[in-house]
This record gives sequence, structure tokens and C-alpha cells, in this order.
Amino acid sequence: MTMLPPDELPDDFYLPMAVPGGNLSALSPFLVPQTHLGSAGLFGAMAAFMAALVALGVPVNALTIACSARYRKLRSHLNYILVNLALANLLVLLVGSTTAAYCFARTYFVLGPAACKLEGFMATLGGMVSLWSLAVVAFERFLVICKPLGSFSFRPGHALLGCALTWACGLAAATPPLLGWSRYIPEGLQCSCGPDWYTTNNRWHNESYVLFLFLFCFGVPLSVIVFCYGRLLLTLRKVARQQEQSASTQKAEREVSRMVVVMVLGFLACWGPYAAFALWAVANRGRALEPALASVPSVFSKASTVYNPVIYVLMNKQVQGDMG
Repeated sequence: MTMLPPDELPDDFYLPMAVPGGNLSALSPFLVPQTHLGSAGLFGAMAAFMAALVALGVPVNALTIACSARYRKLRSHLNYILVNLALANLLVLLVGSTTAAYCFARTYFVLGPAACKLEGFMATLGGMVSLWSLAVVAFERFLVICKPLGSFSFRPGHALLGCALTWACGLAAATPPLLGWSRYIPEGLQCSCGPDWYTTNNRWHNESYVLFLFLFCFGVPLSVIVFCYGRLLLTLRKVARQQEQSASTQKAEREVSRMVVVMVLGFLACWGPYAAFALWAVANRGRALEPALASVPSVFSKASTVYNPVIYVLMNKQVQGDMG
């Protein structure tokens, strides 16, 4: 069985695997269950996973915002950025994850094409804001600890400017598919929506947008994170060598080293699958995809709404101390 020619595919969705011939419109993920793409158990498991993300992620991120509002000591420049991260996570959870959970439970995108575009836009916006927030956190730590600008003091106004920058970058990444540069369509098991990685229709539009996302929304933030945390480690090791007898300094270096590894690995776990899948899709346009595997990048990115707060907030000793 071979893939159907691109010009025979409907405009508002894409079949990620070969199916028997017939009326393609009757297979639309907006009209009928997509059980031809996977078992009922698989759809149920995905629905349960998305519901678990909502159940775990909403309280953790809401707690971050509530504590920052309640405790004056938490209103520091770093925590402004962490609150921004929590807001972006809540956007993904309340729009993207809840929609996906409901549609997986129904085994198709029951809400229709307009809701698909809205869900794809909101989830992409929240994801890009959270991604850029991680880069801003790394840059803030670099400025405060490494002091590359000498006596420059990172103030709340600078943090607010950094937060505004994350939303500007998020809008720059999420808006183009609404304006014709690529588009938002159901992805993977067809129960959540994202950018068009797959189709050969308007191929250059889709491929150029994927490359833009890869370079601007993955490559640049990852480079900032690796550079800033790398310099941070070098600075702490230099201090540790100068104070070899200081057990507290050596302990601090070990703790920061572990944090850096966790942060970089967390970033890669969240966005690495999306980046790798996007590049694979660009290089293999029109090839059949396993729907369950095509859903993996979206699942990993949405899961970041739970483990990012754990890494950046609950492991933050300042937050722990002020909340205790």
C-alpha cells in the first residue's frame, strides 16, 4: 500500500499513513474517530497521560504564581522570569493539554478546524515562550554570577524586559501559520494540532517555516543556555580552586554542576524530539509516518509543563526557603 498523492489529500488535514482507497473526506479527523490509526487502548492511554499532565501541572504552576504574589521576598528579578515560565506552562496546559485529553478520549479532533488552529497557535505560543524563558533564566544567571558587564546590576525592570522579549519571540514563532506561512493541522494520531511538518503542499512555505523554528526557536536558545551555563561552571570552578579549603564553595560547585546538567538535559528532552522530528519530516516529505511516533514530539513538549517547574522552581533554594 502506498501513500496517496499530495493533490488528492484534503486541505485541512493530512493522513500520516497509507490507508485503503475510498472517500478521503470520510476519514477527516474533524468528522470521524481515527481508530484506523491506532487501537482504542492507545487513544485511551494518550488521553490519560494528557489528563495527568493537567492534574499535575496546573497546581504546580499555579502555586508558583500564587507564592510569588503572596510572598514579597519572592518578587525578585529571577522569580519574575519563573512566573513568566509558569504562565506559559499554564497556557499550554489549559488550552493544549486539555484539548488533547478530550480529543484523545473521543479518538478524533471533535472541536473542528477553527479550534484546531486556535489550539495549535496557543500551544505553540506557550511552548515558545517557555522555551525562551529558559534561555532568559540562563542569561540572567550568567550576568549575576559571572559579571561580564562589571558592576552592572540586573534589576526587576530588566527581568520584565526579558519576559516581554519571550512573548515577542513566541508571537513571532506562532503567528506565521495563521498568515499562510505553513499552517496548523492535526498531527500524529490527529487529536492535537501543530505546524504542518508533513505535507508536500506549498512545500517551500512549510519547509522554510520548519527551518525557521529549528534555528530561531531551538538553535538560538540552546546556544544561549549552553554558553551561559558553561561560563557559569567555569567561573565557579575558578573560585573553588582559589578556595580549595572551603568545603562550602566546593559543595556549591557540585550542586550547580548537577543543576546545569539537569537543566540542559531537561531542555533537550523537551525540545530535542520536536527538533529532530521536524528535520526528519523536512528531509522525508511525503513518506508514511507511524502516527503514534509522530505524536511523541508533542507529548514531550507538553510534558515540560510539569518537569520545568520542578527543575527551575522546586529546586530553587530561594523559593524553598521563602515558602517554608
